[in-house]
Amino acid sequence: MTDTGAAFDPAERDRAAEAAAGPAFDFSVCVTEPIHRLGGIQSYGALLAVADDGRVEVASSTTTRLLGRTPEELIGTPVADLLGEDGVAAVRQTLDAPTGDRGLLALRVPEDGPEFDVTVYRADGRLVLELEPATTHRPFRFSQFYPSVRTALTRLQHGRTVVDVCAAAVAEIRAITGYDRVVAYRFEGRAGPGEVIAEAIADGLEPWVGLWFPATDIPPQARRLYERNWIRVINDVDDATSALHPQALPGSSEPLDLSDSTLRTVSSFHLEYLRNIGVGSSMSVSLLHEGALWGLIACHGMAPRRLDPEVRAACEFFGVTLSLQLAALQEAETARARQETRTALSELVSTLETDPAQSLPGSGGLLAELVRSDAVVLRLDGVASTMAGEVAPAALAALWPALPDLTAGAVWASECLTEHAPALAQHADDLSGVLVLALGDGDLVAWTRRERRADRTWAADPAQPVQLGPHGERLTPRGSSAVYQAVVRGRSLPWTAADEAVAADLGRAMTTITLRQAAHLAGLNTQLRRANQDLDTFAHAAAHEMKEPLRGIAATVAFIGEDAGETLDATTLRRLETVESLANRMDELVNSLLHFAQLGQADLRREPVSLRTATTRALEIAGARLAENDVRPTLPDAGVTVDADPARLEEILVNLLVNAAKYARAGNPRTVEVGLRPADTDRAPAVFVRDNGIGIPEVHQQDVLRLFRRLHARDAYGGGHGAGLAIVDRIVQRHGGRLWLDSVPGEGTTVWFTLEADPGPQS
Repeated sequence: MTDTGAAFDPAERDRAAEAAAGPAFDFSVCVTEPIHRLGGIQSYGALLAVADDGRVEVASSTTTRLLGRTPEELIGTPVADLLGEDGVAAVRQTLDAPTGDRGLLALRVPEDGPEFDVTVYRADGRLVLELEPATTHRPFRFSQFYPSVRTALTRLQHGRTVVDVCAAAVAEIRAITGYDRVVAYRFEGRAGPGEVIAEAIADGLEPWVGLWFPATDIPPQARRLYERNWIRVINDVDDATSALHPQALPGSSEPLDLSDSTLRTVSSFHLEYLRNIGVGSSMSVSLLHEGALWGLIACHGMAPRRLDPEVRAACEFFGVTLSLQLAALQEAETARARQETRTALSELVSTLETDPAQSLPGSGGLLAELVRSDAVVLRLDGVASTMAGEVAPAALAALWPALPDLTAGAVWASECLTEHAPALAQHADDLSGVLVLALGDGDLVAWTRRERRADRTWAADPAQPVQLGPHGERLTPRGSSAVYQAVVRGRSLPWTAADEAVAADLGRAMTTITLRQAAHLAGLNTQLRRANQDLDTFAHAAAHEMKEPLRGIAATVAFIGEDAGETLDATTLRRLETVESLANRMDELVNSLLHFAQLGQADLRREPVSLRTATTRALEIAGARLAENDVRPTLPDAGVTVDADPARLEEILVNLLVNAAKYARAGNPRTVEVGLRPADTDRAPAVFVRDNGIGIPEVHQQDVLRLFRRLHARDAYGGGHGAGLAIVDRIVQRHGGRLWLDSVPGEGTTVWFTLEADPGPQS
């Protein structure tokens, strides 16, 4: 983004520049060109592609000069006629060796002809041989070559920082290759622009250190090839390409795939680019991290230069070693960051031992210590809370839809959110970068960073990459003699690998705690289930074993009264009546206990039930009690239905209607109403039974739901065992609902209950 405030869109910028330059240059062709299938090679070597039957299918035009046979003569002939049986065996042995996808060997072609360095690999199901005339200093002696390479690698390993290591690398590669300019080029992100961070140059050349090059200089297909091949050499930018014959593979419309080729020809766009900056030859060495292109070692010669295979191998070895060294430096940085945050992480983890999700809201300070950021945001159950720092709610609202779907423990980071969500451009001052740790089910921790405006010196005008150069409209110029200043907008301070590693450590710790807690809860649930089973077994056994003696006691007392009633005094008769009453009461309590236990085991038969019909049936049982106490019932509206077990719903209503009769007020009118509060966006439908009776003090509203808990004397208000509301609550719970009371002493009681999960407040 430039300092004009417009969005930094490379594709749009390039299209605009193309339009300004005129129709002679089509930039879209450059970024989509199939550079791995250009149908030609550099002319200093020759290429043969051999089918499975051992016959040549493709040959380059240079075979005439280098091998003494035209492509037409070679196509269709056995490759053994050219290499000999021993040569073919050597090729196949080299390709089958465990050295990767390619191999290199020395062969005389034909058998009594000159010596060639032969690179072998497979492409499009064919064996490909690339032949380069051997240099005069033969044979190659590793013992002479290795000491200088070992010395260079030793210097490389002494570097303490990325810049130090790259500076050592470019100096050594220039010494080995003799190129005039060797630079280390680091990309900003996988598809971003690049910056020169180190260089070694010949006298008289302008320095490039600190210059930025647009992302369009290396289009996506070129980056993919750099990730596939460690090294790419162009001997002469003015080389006449050697065409392949035939141009298209037999049975196909495509040329041979040269993705793994050493001799592969070069895009005309890239050659024009090199010519416009005065380069006669070049070499690029890939720098990879975890398989992705991190940067390049770019080498430029002002004149054509051919590198021998052993020199190329040394440079490739350098690329591999430098990549490993850079990875080691990054790992060391990550380890230091983890060490620095270990105290905060340990303290944070210790607070999460009981319930990670619930304890995080109180840990904003510790979360802020883990990762350097401008704000820390915690999102739980769809509600975002800023734990540290400040970030605008509008920016967060625009952020959430831009985040990818993440599994619990996954970490995602971006330093330029406008690339993922253009709508965030208006919030860039407040929110340009984010590091996200997913907690699962949409919950997450987000560290955010504001925009960091930075001045950059570009080797080309980033707003006009296409200009008229010495050889036409091309990507030019590139050099410090024509630099451009631009303010980068819409980007935050980059998230480091250490930042992501620390967030991942927290995620792993939370996952471990959650799994441990889940295992603990599973164990508790198992114990609870066993305890409930034991309790149910005990209740059934106790009920059945107790009922028989109780009936015996009651019967015996009755017999005594009948047989000896006339001989007993009044006191004894009264005592016998008390024993009989207590036995009957105990029998009723046992029945209530047995019924309560059975409620936990019986299966529900849920179906749509008319609430009016269920109330009518309940009144068949409770109606007499209501009439006896002059309580007038009001039925629900017709057509109102609930999803419930019909028998259990009627049992609920019978208990609640009987309670309305028992605890009716002293004077008229006495009423009880059954109805349904419809569902809304936040609450499930709730059935209510509302009376205008004596009411229940708030302090006792939970007590009345306990089994055998009465607030009044045993015989007051019609007596009872205190099991009714406990049974009602148990049935409601079995339906997955909840029960609560609204009651004011002297004004009445409303019993509410749902028959499904209800997230709403208890009111």
